[in-house]
Amino acid sequence: MSASEQAKAAAEEAFARGAYPHLVNSRPTVDKASTLSAFAEALSFPDYFGHNLDALYDCLTDLSWLPPGEHVLIWPGSDALRKAEPKTYLAIRSVLSDAQRALGPGTGTGPGSWQLTVVLPDA
Repeated sequence: MSASEQAKAAAEEAFARGAYPHLVNSRPTVDKASTLSAFAEALSFPDYFGHNLDALYDCLTDLSWLPPGEHVLIWPGSDALRKAEPKTYLAIRSVLSDAQRALGPGTGTGPGSWQLTVVLPDA
């Protein structure tokens, strides 16, 4: 199954369980700036998003501008960044992992809470 097919399946699975899928446009994710912008677009980050890794973590662990519930960030094509800028890829993966741990399953199960799940179809 290709990354785009896996991304579509992940989005359908998220939607079926009542989660909100957010698909990252993977075309521009070949450097740090374009990857952060693609995440900001996918999750409708507020205008105050600072376009750096600290700001990425802050927004991923807040999500208060989105409806409560589980939000699934699906990043197909992450492999392009891994090949182009391996250190940047690892840094972003680390932020995604930390944010998912902070808002992962069991961390926000009450009304008005948010959860974050990260799916990397080609990782």
